[in-house]
Amino acid sequence: MTRIAVIPGDGIGREVVPVALDILEALGLDIEFDVLEQVNADTYLRTGVALSPDDFRRAQGSAAILLGAIGDPRVRDTNYGRGILLRLRFELDLYVNYRPAKLAHERLSPLRDPERRGIDCLIVRENTEGLYAGIGGRLRAETDLEVAIDAEIGTSHGVSRIVDFAFSIARTSVCLVDKSNAVPNNGGLWQRYWRDAQKRHPQLRTCHEYVDAAAMKLVADPTAFDVIVTNNSYGDILSDLASQLAGGIGLACSANINPGSGHGLFEPVHGSAPDIADKGVANPIATILTTALMLDQLSHREPAQAIRNAVYKAIERGRVTRDLGGTLSMKEAAAAIRAEL
Repeated sequence: MTRIAVIPGDGIGREVVPVALDILEALGLDIEFDVLEQVNADTYLRTGVALSPDDFRRAQGSAAILLGAIGDPRVRDTNYGRGILLRLRFELDLYVNYRPAKLAHERLSPLRDPERRGIDCLIVRENTEGLYAGIGGRLRAETDLEVAIDAEIGTSHGVSRIVDFAFSIARTSVCLVDKSNAVPNNGGLWQRYWRDAQKRHPQLRTCHEYVDAAAMKLVADPTAFDVIVTNNSYGDILSDLASQLAGGIGLACSANINPGSGHGLFEPVHGSAPDIADKGVANPIATILTTALMLDQLSHREPAQAIRNAVYKAIERGRVTRDLGGTLSMKEAAAAIRAEL
């Protein structure tokens, strides 16, 4: 029996995770769920603890972690989110952030040119270094002389392994995105390992773009990209842009993985969306597609593809929530996908 740690979390996470689990159960796989209901903003506000030692132990000991959403408007500091998301990413060394962006149906694209709508790319983002490593501080805080510093961290170990991973999964091409013309030290480190990887993979096409140019080209012709590899902050931005080109944040799934250890944290990208929480209108597709990514990681590839096919069929039939142009509630949209299975 494969055990999955499940953290519904906050906001719409508490709604979309249960319907996604229903679909997983319908597949009849040998999977059990260890639901950590207590990991949420209510617990943090009451105890000041985001993820207790026991919670972390249960997550660490599972085959995978499925996370709904973290975030609550009552929590003003950043320690809550960092104490769950970043702690799991850093302490489990989940150095790959894996964000697929594939257009599910032509009508969902915001682009005018039909020939360039069919985005089908993977953004591979380094997940444990960069600006999000938390290196920096504030001097003379809350005064007119305040100085704030956030340092971008890059290491040979971190950069080399994420570049190698990007090349290992590429189908046709890999594009390195950096800003080496303005950030030369980190840029030079990425360029060094990029050149080494190019030599080892002569069968793949390669290109290099500065992040501002990459953003423009993603909009001009997203079909030009197969795999994009980049640092933590650029990947965070570009992957959200790519998700909008693929139909919107309601379809955006992600995985945070360590290919060596097998650890993985799987989460939809939409966040807790407190403005629509508890209204039954949230789009469940991002979480359902996230479970498909999780099944891929657990070597259940045929059921994973069956889930994706069911999602695409439901979208094609217009059996979707309002954000995708449909009229269904969250539970009705999830039921439509389950019916396609």
